[in-house]
Amino acid sequence: MRPSKARTYYLGLCLTYHDPALAIVGPDGGVLFAEAAERRLQSKRALNTPPDDPFHLPLLLQEHCADAREFVVASNWRTTRPLHEHLAHWLGWLSPRGILTNAGRRVHTWLEPYQIYHMQAAQHHALKSRLLNLARTLRRDFPGIPVRIRGYDHHLCHAALACYASPFDTAACAVIDSYGETGSMAFFDYRDGRLRPIARQRGPQSLGFYYMKLTELCGFDWTGGEEWKVMGLAAYGHNDPEILACLHDMMTVDGLELLTRYPVFFDRLRRLEARRRRPGQAAEAVANLAHSGQRYFSDTVHRLLSHLHDRLGSPHLALAGGCALNSVCNGRILESTPFQALYVPPAPADDGTALGAAWLAYREDHPGEVFAAGRLSPYLGSTVPAMDAERFAHYAGLPVRHLPGELLIDAAAELLVRGKILGWVQGRAEFGPRALGNRSILADPRRGETGERINREVKFRERFRPYAPAVLHEHGPNWFLSYQESPYMERTLRFRPEVRESVPAVVHVDGTGRLQTVNPEWNPSFHDLLARFHRQSGVPLLLNTSFNVMGKPIVHGLEDAFGVFLGSGMDALAIGDYLFTKPETPP
Repeated sequence: MRPSKARTYYLGLCLTYHDPALAIVGPDGGVLFAEAAERRLQSKRALNTPPDDPFHLPLLLQEHCADAREFVVASNWRTTRPLHEHLAHWLGWLSPRGILTNAGRRVHTWLEPYQIYHMQAAQHHALKSRLLNLARTLRRDFPGIPVRIRGYDHHLCHAALACYASPFDTAACAVIDSYGETGSMAFFDYRDGRLRPIARQRGPQSLGFYYMKLTELCGFDWTGGEEWKVMGLAAYGHNDPEILACLHDMMTVDGLELLTRYPVFFDRLRRLEARRRRPGQAAEAVANLAHSGQRYFSDTVHRLLSHLHDRLGSPHLALAGGCALNSVCNGRILESTPFQALYVPPAPADDGTALGAAWLAYREDHPGEVFAAGRLSPYLGSTVPAMDAERFAHYAGLPVRHLPGELLIDAAAELLVRGKILGWVQGRAEFGPRALGNRSILADPRRGETGERINREVKFRERFRPYAPAVLHEHGPNWFLSYQESPYMERTLRFRPEVRESVPAVVHVDGTGRLQTVNPEWNPSFHDLLARFHRQSGVPLLLNTSFNVMGKPIVHGLEDAFGVFLGSGMDALAIGDYLFTKPETPP
């Protein structure tokens, strides 16, 4: 059916059972809104939650689509499910009783049957209830307006986001995650605005499952997204030859495929299980497990990507899927593979597929349109209404100043130079898992005790976890070896040895930092604050971490922000033009 010439809006929905999200693309293809459901719900990863909330969705549609004359609803999964999943459902393996008893056949993959079948069951139920809330909302608020519904291949949605959001006209694209419809990886050739699939992994072999298992063996919870902790802990360890030998015996690379060594897989898995973190175990042993496991992951990804370059020859790589969140691996791609430029979108995991699906639908309806390449802004989420800040200024009972424009920048920079910890809430929230200067906690990186204080008194998290440096783009080469732009804090690079002692709060134990490059085009106010701090301190970096406490998503509304501010050791909070301080933090 040909699209009408009416004002058509494209609603993208991530219907994965974890990290559900909603995106809205306008009649001209521009992104009007994109946000993960976890932010509004303040529930980490929003497990088993639909993205089309019946209370919040109507407000978004009225704000962004009030003049709609047609809707296209695009989701990030095909409607049909694989045969093996139907068989598992019929045998009762996806039921609560089947999961409780760990029923089902053990396949040659990294996870237990109950874990595999729980994910399949959760995904089955997420798709079964797809679009119910949206259908009710559209019927009530937009009666009689045509609605077209489409479902796209999961990995194609990942690839669409990575390529359409990138600054590349042509690129090789790799999608690596835990699983899609038929497997865990897909590879594409992107040119002339089109995505052409060239290879696909089929079967249970999965680097995503592998890293989930590694997270579990290190004593962390992958359902809560604690893979970050493995990356932080890995810097404290060393390669363990026995662990690496086990891993190489279990899964190898053949071109653009992962192959399992079936005869020895379960034997080597038992050996790794013996290394599982236990109470009282020496910290060094767990760090060595994390380090060796991260090394195997990075080397395997780099081999796959080198084969992809051999296949396509493009100097540009667009990378997506949950595994693209591994910033340690990403930081070495350009030195370990033949690629010359890398793009990772701000939301490479499943939440980003909501926008990927919406863009696929838009381009399907506009086949002759020429799309100019350009880097996607990550500032696509919700705003904090100015009236909310005014209300808190009136009723909170805290010292507060109204400081429009440059006055706020000056006051915030002065607090940072004095060593204060500042909450910074400005403009629209970031789309993706990282705070990029709009929902951030900021601090002076020159003070070695600052990172420990934030871990102990603000974030309430483990001491071994590092903090990210936000750096003025024009100063990046002076502070990092083999400097690369990292607008979404998506890659980890090495600090130059001569500058490490000057910013100890953001230098990890191995001399690295997961940096965010800041320029005035991407975020003018954050760039101004960083530049003002640079003029006063001589250092063009700030410590930038997400505005949350451990185990919670980044703050969404003003109530969330004040909950963290008042319930932690933060010193000040800037929201819009208002600067709140605590009674013991004089201006």
